[in-house]
Amino acid sequence: MSNFVSSNPSPKILLVKLSSLGDVLHNLPIVWDLRARLPNAQIDWVVEEAYVHLLQPLLSKEGFRGIDHIIPIGLRRWKRIVLSLKTWREFFQFKKELQVVSYDVIIETQGLLKSALVCALANKSVNAVVAGLANATEYSGYEPLARAFYTQSVQVPKQCHAVDRSRWVMCSALDWPLLDRHVAPLQFYPKDLIAEPKNRQASALQKVIQRPYILCFHSTAREAKRWGNDQWIALGQALASKGYQLVFPWGSLAEKKVSAYLASQIPNAIVPERFSIAEAFAVIGEAALTIGVDTGLTHLAAILNKPTIEIYCDSPRWKTEGYWSETIQNLGDLQAPPSVSEVTAVALKLLSQ
Repeated sequence: MSNFVSSNPSPKILLVKLSSLGDVLHNLPIVWDLRARLPNAQIDWVVEEAYVHLLQPLLSKEGFRGIDHIIPIGLRRWKRIVLSLKTWREFFQFKKELQVVSYDVIIETQGLLKSALVCALANKSVNAVVAGLANATEYSGYEPLARAFYTQSVQVPKQCHAVDRSRWVMCSALDWPLLDRHVAPLQFYPKDLIAEPKNRQASALQKVIQRPYILCFHSTAREAKRWGNDQWIALGQALASKGYQLVFPWGSLAEKKVSAYLASQIPNAIVPERFSIAEAFAVIGEAALTIGVDTGLTHLAAILNKPTIEIYCDSPRWKTEGYWSETIQNLGDLQAPPSVSEVTAVALKLLSQ
């Protein structure tokens, strides 16, 4: 442990990981890494307002210590209306909230200029450590100018899983030995959140679904990462013949049209109403199986340790694969999507367990 932390067992720590859904999820384990070694630390997190729901289950409360404060930022929304007086009022309110605490350690695991600027705005103690990435990992966004805002730039392997990358930066910031994924098991959410899905916010889907159901997250931000419609239809027909209801969620009108087309080709398949991130916890928690491409909600299913198949078509599997549970199966790889027969066989195996 560094001399600084040894002399300060209750440091004030700020985590900066603004977005996106999957990136925020894969940053969660360092909260528990920090809490295990620094139980009296103050741990705050700056995150895009759209992803606050992902962090709320970690908020500290009586008898439970996780994240002490969530500091939302509306950067995505502000950029669309940058000349609005309301935008600037909200920005200065964000800045005021960010500067309430004088932070001893700031851990920035995104490597982007927008995140680094948040580090610059934060209030810091004398000799505060501001740690961030010194280099890009393959197939990840990275802006070298961000290094100008760190006191400590951390070199990570070119091929580094998203969780491991966050741990590299954290361990360097606090002068800890690197945590080995095989020795230091990951924790994402409190165990009761995973064990008691009925306590989570219900959704309209749960009121109309015929169980057991399988969630199919076919949509993703980049078209090349999608699995083909014909593959989804063939898979859906095979699983529907076994008595399962296929559910095709969506996030935009274009995705809804694709969901409607896929569902029309599969017996008893449905397209639900759009559900929120908060509702997704319950929807995923009650599913018999989640099958999805490399996208945030698929990763949420894996992080909740639910039976999950992650399909990789045009992104490297090593970057985000769920490696922490046998209930998670990762199929395909960069420019090597899996076959329908492969996904079907693995799905039936997971469903039989």
